[in-house]
Amino acid sequence: MLESPSILLTLAAFVAMLAPLIFLHEMGHYLVGRWCGIKADVFSIGFGKEVAGWTDRRGTRWKIGWMPLGGYVQFAGDGDAMSTPHEAGAGEPEGSFAAAALWKRALTVAAGPAANFLIAIIILAGFAYAYGRVATPPIAASVIADTPAAAAGISAGDRILRVDGRTMEVFQDIPMAVMHRPGQEIAIDIERDGRTMTVNLQPRLVTETDQWGNKMERAIIGIFPPAPVRAGVSLAQAPLVGAKLAWELTRQMAEVVGQLFTGQRSVKDLGGPIKIAQASGEQASLGFAPFLFFAALISLNLGFVNLLPMPMLDGGHLLFQAIEAVRRRPVNVATQQWAFRLGFMAMILLMLIVTFNDLGSLGLWEKLAGLMG
Repeated sequence: MLESPSILLTLAAFVAMLAPLIFLHEMGHYLVGRWCGIKADVFSIGFGKEVAGWTDRRGTRWKIGWMPLGGYVQFAGDGDAMSTPHEAGAGEPEGSFAAAALWKRALTVAAGPAANFLIAIIILAGFAYAYGRVATPPIAASVIADTPAAAAGISAGDRILRVDGRTMEVFQDIPMAVMHRPGQEIAIDIERDGRTMTVNLQPRLVTETDQWGNKMERAIIGIFPPAPVRAGVSLAQAPLVGAKLAWELTRQMAEVVGQLFTGQRSVKDLGGPIKIAQASGEQASLGFAPFLFFAALISLNLGFVNLLPMPMLDGGHLLFQAIEAVRRRPVNVATQQWAFRLGFMAMILLMLIVTFNDLGSLGLWEKLAGLMG
């Protein structure tokens, strides 16, 4: 078992990963907003009191806040750093966010998450070009006894064609399709001796321990892959391979969010900044390549989470803009402000939950219980 990285390395890795991703997210907003003729008053990395900054010739204040756990672009006409809905004055000035055409506002909002997806695709494409892509065929080399696969009648040599209609192109597609679906009835299409058949099974939840002693849960069906195969990827193919992997990972995130809303998954499974910081330090201790790959995963998460239709997030702004496009007029400010307040409370509650989960994963609550016992 590997020794956990030091607190100093963990904090340094966390900031070194998060700050650039936030900067590039906000840069997406800024560049597209500027292209659309929207003036930016402030570009900030971090929140809180300014520790360093300067004002450029366009009048934008570029600054760094003392708490580097976020960032924002405050466009002209925004009520505050969080773009809280407010009553617009008569005749918004040219160059303000509110004065821009709807499509320009929507494009500017969407550019932040789009930047995160683009960053992840570029990183994943780079890995594909440097190391090739996984090309291990989706064949069960062996089946573990007393597992869902064995009970369903899957045999060694069977080729897994589809999992609930999703085509399995390589073996790695199989665990990605089932890992978040413990106990759910799924249909698996297999090919055996030239014949196609369908079996039904329920993936089993297992607990695994990584090299640092962290416990993780995932669902399995109980088959082993054949010998690993890797295929070379050309420079022209790399972006497509990177985009495909980004899509698969994003689809997994969407499945998890859907399970949270339907009650199939507990909020206890959610992690927050502390957990991300811990993982950042662990990946950094393995070297630059694992750390960079982890950064791509976090960038995808940032892009996906920001597109959720919650007020305060980019997805919430896009939702109101979509309603505006249908109604041909904006949602009244009072409604937006109430939605913003509810969204703000939901975000605070979510942060409390994930922080509680993070501290629990570090064993804090067990230690406190031991002291009180």
